Amino acid sequence: METALVNEYRRLSRDPATSQPLAYLRLRRAIRNVVEHRDIEPGQALPSERDLSRLLQLSRVTVRKAISGLVEEGLLNQRHGAGTFVAERIIKPMSRLTSFTEDLRARGLNPRSEFSERIIGEVTPEESMALNLSPGALVARLHRVRYAKEEPLAIERSVVPASILPDPTIVQDSLYQVLETLGARPRRALQRLRAVSLGAQQARLLHVPAGSAGLNIERRSFLDDGRVVEFTTSWYRGDIYDFVAELQTD
Repeated sequence: METALVNEYRRLSRDPATSQPLAYLRLRRAIRNVVEHRDIEPGQALPSERDLSRLLQLSRVTVRKAISGLVEEGLLNQRHGAGTFVAERIIKPMSRLTSFTEDLRARGLNPRSEFSERIIGEVTPEESMALNLSPGALVARLHRVRYAKEEPLAIERSVVPASILPDPTIVQDSLYQVLETLGARPRRALQRLRAVSLGAQQARLLHVPAGSAGLNIERRSFLDDGRVVEFTTSWYRGDIYDFVAELQTD
């Protein structure tokens, strides 16, 4: 891997058609190229700043500047005390209604949740509108952080009518699997997705710097009879998730 990166940096330095006048831009492009060519696999660590500086005869300031730009783009991520790694991005198709747990298990990952809240409470005005419930109705609330391979990926706040989910503590992992056992698995959903900057508390839970790029998703899921069964708001790490939609002409 070191050899591939050194060779690519030197190739870019020699090629007048692709050479960048600034060394940190050449190194940034060299790293991007070897990642795209899979000479460095997702999840694999880059050589340390000291080693890159020695191998490429560059200052550590130059190396750090090249890497920081790729961290901002989401191509790399840095773990305190561990080093710099190629980001392991998760592709989430938006054409199928699947759960977080199902998505990660299909990729061979090990999903788990850490709950901060699993309670029954009175519906709020916002929840009442989203779920088409009358004021005073009861709902089950599930607040948790979702993990894969011990890495936090998303913060999720789900609300389900208590008439459908009277005991939220039975949800240990997949909400959709529990709803399926209750005969209330969603059949369709409406989602709203927008880019956000993660606040201090969200960033702390997701182990990223405050202000990092994130994705906020609101989902309302429906049963076959049109009833709203779920209202979920999630914040995903922008350095890991890609949401993909297939578009077709009529």
